[in-house]
Parts: sequence; structure tokens; C-alpha cells
Amino acid sequence: MSVLSTEDEGKFLMDVRGEQIGIVTEIDPIEQVAYVDPEPTLTNAWIQSLGRGGAGEDDLEIPADNIETITDSEVRVDADLSSEA
Repeated sequence: MSVLSTEDEGKFLMDVRGEQIGIVTEIDPIEQVAYVDPEPTLTNAWIQSLGRGGAGEDDLEIPADNIETITDSEVRVDADLSSEA
């Protein structure tokens, strides 16, 4: 399990195959949940990368238990979440 922090907002969510699933819009550091927009617009992605956005109604909730690794630019889950699976 990885520890999520608000510094992870704006990173790309990737699955184990390296497929981009969406962009992290918000982190709840207490509950250890990442909220992910699966279909961000270019404007939303830019706003998120600046740490100025927030979670929306259609965002996915990804618990930290499902996070395999966190890098400077991405959060990678331990599952294949691509639409081709």
C-alpha cells in the first residue's frame, strides 16, 4: 500500500499495463482515497496539474490499498482497468 498525499493531485492514474485511466483530482489524506476523473478535458487536466481542482460527482474513488506505486508524474494501481480488459 502506498501513502497518498495532496501532492499527488494532478498526477495521471495508470493501470498495470501502463494505460492511462484518468487524472487524480483530489486526495483525501485522512481516508487515504484518491478521486480520479476518468475523462478530463484539456482544461481540467491543466487546472489539476496546478493543484487547483477538486473532485467531481463522476470521479472514481481509488483506495490507497489499490495503489501499487507513486512517482513524480503518475499513480499506478495494481489492476488492469483499461476498457480493453
